[in-house]
Amino acid sequence: MSRLVLVATPIGNMSDASPRAIKELTAAGLVCCEDTRRTGVMLKNLGIDATLMRVDEHTEHASIPRVIDALDEGRDVCLVTDAGTPGISDPGERLVRAVSLTSHVVTAVPGPAALVMALVISGLPSGRFVFDGFLPRGGPERQRSIADLARERRTTVLYEAPHRLNRTLDDLFVTLGGQRRIVVTREMTKIHEEVWRGTLADAVTHFAGIEPKGEFVLVVDGASDEPAASADDIDRMLLAELAAGVSVRDATSVVTELTGASKKVVYNRALELSESDDNRT
Repeated sequence: MSRLVLVATPIGNMSDASPRAIKELTAAGLVCCEDTRRTGVMLKNLGIDATLMRVDEHTEHASIPRVIDALDEGRDVCLVTDAGTPGISDPGERLVRAVSLTSHVVTAVPGPAALVMALVISGLPSGRFVFDGFLPRGGPERQRSIADLARERRTTVLYEAPHRLNRTLDDLFVTLGGQRRIVVTREMTKIHEEVWRGTLADAVTHFAGIEPKGEFVLVVDGASDEPAASADDIDRMLLAELAAGVSVRDATSVVTELTGASKKVVYNRALELSESDDNRT
């Protein structure tokens, strides 16, 4: 019976490729990947010659029949991502689901995963954690995701692209407060691996002064069991909500839930800030 094998590949250092991963990729009748050029270079470095097929977010659905045909022909198919474990914030979920509905086997070769490495080297609580991948890029969905993160008591792991890092740190600072601990990692296992630790306030200042490069993983400490917010914190959160077009009533509900402060106090302050903004305009 043919198999779809999800193969974890190095996130940077080629020495992290496991003997089993190399064996499966060498024997595969077809290797599905996000970028044939990038995967081709990786396989060449590992001494592997394989037939490649592009399966990314744009082609995954259309690729499913071709993959199932290859399996029906008796060929094992490997699925890899550009780096790390396939299917985590990368294409693969729909393909796995489709193959799982056939008589073919779906299995995996475990290995590197950037989120796990970042979590375990962060020093933040790792007994219970959540992985949120990439935050939505904008709109109400992004606001809701960050608001949920502000209430999350478990450690949260996020991925972020370099050109969006500073905006994400700013948004986290506004909603979570400056004292929340964060660990920012980049280029893990590579020559320029870096791990930065501090508060969100410190992170905003630190990364504003440099040009972010490489792929980033953010590990954010969970919310405290004892909600505490200063008047400045409340003002900052209210202003952010009001600036996003949220009504005074809804802004009050969000900030009250995030801070545990008196709803009456927060509502009155929201009114003041809203009227003050109206007078300026």
